[in-house]
Amino acid sequence: MLDLNDVAIFVQVVRCGSFAEASRRLGVPPNTLSRRVQQLEAQLGTRLMQRSTRHLTLTSAGQVFLERCSGAVEGLMDAGEELLAVNQEPSGLVRVAAPADFFDFFAMEWLTEFLVAHPKVRVDFVLSDGRADLIADRIDVAFRGGILEDSGLFARKVLDAGSDGLMASPAYIARRGVPATLQDLAGHDCLVFSHPSGKATWRVTGPEGAPAEVQVTGRFSGNAAQALRKAALAGLGIALLPSTLTQRDLRAGLLVPVLPQYHRQGHGVHMVYPSRRYLPLAVSAFIELVISKMGAMQELPPQGEGG
Repeated sequence: MLDLNDVAIFVQVVRCGSFAEASRRLGVPPNTLSRRVQQLEAQLGTRLMQRSTRHLTLTSAGQVFLERCSGAVEGLMDAGEELLAVNQEPSGLVRVAAPADFFDFFAMEWLTEFLVAHPKVRVDFVLSDGRADLIADRIDVAFRGGILEDSGLFARKVLDAGSDGLMASPAYIARRGVPATLQDLAGHDCLVFSHPSGKATWRVTGPEGAPAEVQVTGRFSGNAAQALRKAALAGLGIALLPSTLTQRDLRAGLLVPVLPQYHRQGHGVHMVYPSRRYLPLAVSAFIELVISKMGAMQELPPQGEGG
């Protein structure tokens, strides 16, 4: 008879993508996990996975076995974890990958509240505009904007797509005037993403959903939306920025809409993580914090067109 513990270990190792990650999540040494999987293979008389130092791949027999047993194993583990969670509290390290400008819109006070509520939890942020490999970099949760790739990760939206709008500071408008048409932007200082030419093509949706575009230039460019936002606040030009990033500036009158009949559809922000099953309580608690706080952010009423 198969040892169900060995079967459960096999499923968890596959879900984590490596023995090292499974070891971290289960609190069991990697060599112990490897030995238990080898015992299972010996009982079955077939090899279930090919191993390397950082990755593993299933054999055809391993794929068939996973498909047949994973549902039952996960059901049993779910039931066990629900019972264990009653007497447990979040603890341990949560590693989070996020863009370099993450704390420009994610309040540090939220983390203070979280860590006070969960005194046994530690949080480690890996801030970079590069895309982290969750398994190789041992990341529990990552924040990603734009269109998600089909990576096999579980994704949860934390900010709706919203739309990008044209905006500038009152000082810039007072100095340069308000463009009357979309093509008038070609004669204005526009804040664009980094390009050697300093030029960009802004493709937007106009009145009644009609597509439109304009070639723009500017003397300031940057490789992050926050850099363009700060340049707009400083009066350096007109920017095309996400409403989720600028709604507080618009409400405060620090930025005003320009040609508000034009917009560009955004893609929102997602949290991604390797699996929604068997998440450590500390990771689950952090995810709920983000859903609560960032969900409340987008419930703020938008600034009226009058600016």
